[in-house]
Formats: sequence, C-alpha cells, structure tokens
Amino acid sequence: MQYRSDKGAATTLPSWRSRLLWLALIWAGSVAALGVAAWSMRLVMRAIGMSH
Repeated sequence: MQYRSDKGAATTLPSWRSRLLWLALIWAGSVAALGVAAWSMRLVMRAIGMSH
C-alpha cells in the first residue's frame, strides 16, 4: 500500500511483519522495564527491613 506524503513523493507503508516485530520489541521492552522496577523495589524493601 502506498500513500503520498505532504511533499508529493509516494512512499510505502511498513509490512505487517515489520509492525508485528515493532510491537513485540515494545512489549518485551516494557516487560523488561517492569521487571527491573520490581527488582529494584524489592532491593529497597529488603534494605530497609520490610521483608522477612
């Protein structure tokens, strides 16, 4: 599928595989960031004596 940009040149839209890859990368990055946040909160809680 092609669309015209405001400069008049025709460009192609990214394929569904490319979009799916980006979706997977963004999802994996968000899961990793959530894991790092949870791990750091666990370290802080352990450091101040909130775990047994």
